[in-house]
Amino acid sequence: MAAVRVQQAASHRLDEIYRYTRDRWGPEQAEHYISGLFASFGKIESHAVLSRPVPAEFGVEGYLFRYEQHFVYWRRLANGDVGIVTILHERMHQIDRFREDFGS
Repeated sequence: MAAVRVQQAASHRLDEIYRYTRDRWGPEQAEHYISGLFASFGKIESHAVLSRPVPAEFGVEGYLFRYEQHFVYWRRLANGDVGIVTILHERMHQIDRFREDFGS
């Protein structure tokens, strides 16, 4: 079974999500939301989350799925593992933030 690797931009976004949720709704809700995100990462390999290809205008190969108020972007790494590239809130301008996180 492939491992899930949270890449640098995704790790940064997870920290932001945790801090925002903690400050807005408290630490218990922040832990619950982050735990739910990690649980969804673990469901990628078994196709228990419905992923779709990243839109062509983003200019990269990969997939995305929705978790509550966020979109999780991931790709298959060269060794077969799942790489969580970034996690963006539904209100963010997806293409601009995505390109920032991919460094493109």
